[in-house]
Amino acid sequence: MSRATLDSMSTPAQTMFDEVFQDLPPAPAPFSVAEVRARQARLTAGLSKDTLLLLPAPHESTRSNDVHYRYRSSSDLMYLTDWSEPESMGYAMHDGSTWVWGLCVQPKDTLKEIWEGRRLGVEGVLNRGMVDRTHSIHDRDDLVRDLLTKASRVLLRQHVDADLDELVRVAMTERSRPRQQFGTGPVVLEDPSARIAELRLRKSDEEVAMMRHAAEISARAHVAAMKLPSSGLNERHLQAVVEGGFVYGGGDGWAYPSIVGAGVNATILHYTVNNEPCNKGDVVLIDAGTEYAGYASDITRSWPIGGRFSDAQREVYAIVLEAQKAAIAACQVGAPYNAPHEEARRVLAEGLIELGIISQTLEEALDPEHGHLRRWYMHNTGHWLGLDVHDVGVYRPNGEPRVLESGMVLTVEPGLYFGAWRPDVSCPPRFADIGIRIEDDVLVTDAGPVVLSDACPKEMDDLEAIVGA
Repeated sequence: MSRATLDSMSTPAQTMFDEVFQDLPPAPAPFSVAEVRARQARLTAGLSKDTLLLLPAPHESTRSNDVHYRYRSSSDLMYLTDWSEPESMGYAMHDGSTWVWGLCVQPKDTLKEIWEGRRLGVEGVLNRGMVDRTHSIHDRDDLVRDLLTKASRVLLRQHVDADLDELVRVAMTERSRPRQQFGTGPVVLEDPSARIAELRLRKSDEEVAMMRHAAEISARAHVAAMKLPSSGLNERHLQAVVEGGFVYGGGDGWAYPSIVGAGVNATILHYTVNNEPCNKGDVVLIDAGTEYAGYASDITRSWPIGGRFSDAQREVYAIVLEAQKAAIAACQVGAPYNAPHEEARRVLAEGLIELGIISQTLEEALDPEHGHLRRWYMHNTGHWLGLDVHDVGVYRPNGEPRVLESGMVLTVEPGLYFGAWRPDVSCPPRFADIGIRIEDDVLVTDAGPVVLSDACPKEMDDLEAIVGA
């Protein structure tokens, strides 16, 4: 088949993908052995030598018959071993001289590999250098029973693997003769999630590179959706292009179910039906992001179907954009984590007062119980971002707002939502059914905030120049 024939068969979506992804930066290198080993060392530095850490992978979940849901491994297991296949378990124990890390994995099996894909197997995983020992997952139970006899403290997140939970329960409660004579076996069970979360909260340079690449892919997928012609457009068409862009750009698929809401649907915070017409003149809100190497991106853009904001839409958009910029500027080392939220609330309230939508004073509008801002802005301005889209990490340790540190990554996503359908408020007719949210992924650094998702346009003039007529 000639190149000319192939070119003539190219679809508009493919052409858009070629255009928006042509300058995508190269993918970052896989995580180094030094990176993963450093994570392991930081965790074990706080553990007593009589501790056994167990990190089970969740089982595959059956959708129907022999069809499974898309598999996603444990983020903690991925973080500490860079391993993400099902039927796996990681562990760490002290052998008297050093900490030893191991993995139980699926062994080589030609028949299963013919059906399901190639496996590294026990030797292949060991050769990666991320752990010290590897075992077949079929030997896991005997291995764990042996390891439990040598540990007094077990770190295990329960309810991930019921069989592993039972092994630990039996080891802690049995009254065997060896246990009575020698005092062997565990007596303390602890969930390691909080310990690991503190490590995951601060991203390394290698992690930031993965997150930046995920954001780059997502930004270009959003732009591809913006370029679709508006005639006959449905929310599902936009979803298809955005999520197709994730895969086309080399991402691992969506990091969370995509939100594509046009017109009134943009006023529903977690709308995921994504199957209504997009009428020219409506604003569409797309909240969608891909994963790369397990790391999530999270971007929201709001733009006009047909390419032109109405005057009312511009007024609302301008307030949200100003609030987002103020919130991003507040993402400073040493600031409380809720500083971006408070900045966003202030700007949103001031803007709504100026438009006459709120008739209270600024102080009254910001009141958490009686302020009228909460009628139109009812969510927080951001959340931690990392291996999970709503990533781990306590926001208020000891009841006080956590102080932002270099290496933390959070989303900044203020919005305003004027749903005329709502029975609890009287929506101003001029702004009826306008929903605007603008979201970016922000890295906190000593030199100030860095927007990882800055490849995605958000200025109104830039959006109008891109959006298909």
